[in-house]
Amino acid sequence: MDYFAKMEGSFDADADSEAAARSKRSRLSASAAAVAVVAGEEAATNTAASASPPRAGHHQRRLWVKDRSQAWWDQCNSPDFPEAEFRRAFRMGRETFDMICEALGSAVAKEDTMLRAAIPVRQRVAVCIWRLATGEPLRLVSKRFGLGISTCHKLVLEVCGAIKSVLMPRFLQWPDEAAAGRFKEGFERSFGVPGVIGAMYTTHIPIIAPKISVAAYFNRRHTERNQKTSYSITLQGVVGPDRAFTDVCIGWPGSMPDDQVLEKSMLHQRAAAGMMHDACLVGGASYPLMDWVLVPYTHQNLTWTQHAFNEKVGDIRNVAVEAFARLKTRWACLQKRTEVKLQDLPVVLGACCVLHNICEMRREELEPEVPFALVDDDTTPETPVRSETAKQERDSIAHNLLHRGFIN
Repeated sequence: MDYFAKMEGSFDADADSEAAARSKRSRLSASAAAVAVVAGEEAATNTAASASPPRAGHHQRRLWVKDRSQAWWDQCNSPDFPEAEFRRAFRMGRETFDMICEALGSAVAKEDTMLRAAIPVRQRVAVCIWRLATGEPLRLVSKRFGLGISTCHKLVLEVCGAIKSVLMPRFLQWPDEAAAGRFKEGFERSFGVPGVIGAMYTTHIPIIAPKISVAAYFNRRHTERNQKTSYSITLQGVVGPDRAFTDVCIGWPGSMPDDQVLEKSMLHQRAAAGMMHDACLVGGASYPLMDWVLVPYTHQNLTWTQHAFNEKVGDIRNVAVEAFARLKTRWACLQKRTEVKLQDLPVVLGACCVLHNICEMRREELEPEVPFALVDDDTTPETPVRSETAKQERDSIAHNLLHRGFIN
């Protein structure tokens, strides 16, 4: 019994000793693991600290940001870049470009982040204007400016939105009473027709077939002429004697005739509210004759006076035609189908009209000298004469033009 007791005590002691050893080894292992964790954290901290840029100045880009060359834009943005080449690239001189950048600065500027430095305002505006001016695909714009494709697309929409909100109220306005008086004088001095404050025209902008309401955007006339299925949206504009837009209506489907686009526009509502300053607009045969819309005679067997009147009205209408031709020449994105989504097009087209006005008001030269040839088919309204008073007034104007010597 005593032997057994001694043997049991010996086993207990050995067990205690082994347990103590195991406990010690566990503590050593835990301690070593803790040391490894701490060391790893310190190493990670040191690595992050070495990779992090100093707080002052611009943040350096992280390794996962693709490095792209911006040599082309850096060259264009250099003060030594020739003015003629800058004008050819961006459809405006450097002074006009700088004015636009300054006006849009607060609206488009972004702050630097921990990931990267913000794209400068001048480069943001340049991406947008280059895209509008050339219609170049986004993948090529991306390579040219050293930015991602999605970034370029986002910049175009952001800058166009800023142009609409900031610059449109300044550079695309319906004439007030004083301006309307100057417009009347200008048109009458040039063409002899009294009371005219603008020439009106509607053009079509080609688009990719939309996913909804396809039939509404189908352009039958363009399809028949080009032998290629065409879809479009409309751009109706009123132009003053200086070829600058005073009103635009953008986005109605291409299957809609000009007179229906006019009826749905804010311009029609403005006229109904008596905001025409006792004046009228001159349009083509695709518009109806109304109290505030003067159009040519369209019936058969015109008299010599009526034919001569049509020529004068046609000359006034050509002011709008020329403005639209210059618009599409300057901003080549309007000449072909665009990658811009249908819901974003009105903002982009509105920005083109505003930039057109800025260039015309600042007398920016247009290259190439031969303008883009407009091809828009005139439609005939179901009711070409909608006011007997307007009909009598048109006859009176035609008669007076003959006796005042404006018709040779």
